[in-house]
Amino acid sequence: MKLNRLKIALIGLFIISFSVPAFAQNADVVEEVTDLSQQKWQWMADKNVDELATLFNDDARFVHMSGSWGKDRELEIIESGSIWYKNADVHQVVVETFGDTVILWNRITLEAEVRGSVVSNEFTVTEVYQNQDGDWSLLDLTFSSVRDTHSIEE
Repeated sequence: MKLNRLKIALIGLFIISFSVPAFAQNADVVEEVTDLSQQKWQWMADKNVDELATLFNDDARFVHMSGSWGKDRELEIIESGSIWYKNADVHQVVVETFGDTVILWNRITLEAEVRGSVVSNEFTVTEVYQNQDGDWSLLDLTFSSVRDTHSIEE
């Protein structure tokens, strides 16, 4: 009996010793991508297309209430101020990791200037990031219009 308990305890310790570093690494990835997402909102508000051009994957897609387009069009929109992302007030963030891919959902109130008119809208924004050669690349940014009572189930 004592030998079986010892085997079970050793197996348990073995499993824990390998799962703790993976959990810590996952927590680091979640924090890194969450911080990067927050930085992205600031770059968008500042119309910092140089930083955004580095972050946005060349094949990225951007889905808005008025349409969907690629990286070049999104950068043009930001630079010209056609849509000026003045402030993204982030209320909730949920992050899931899938190997080298991370999906982040932000529930935000976005204050923007769209073609000269200031607007405020509630969105859940889905962001898909992939680690490519040690750097995070944004593959997709999708705005989904929601009510202000909406929350993201964790």
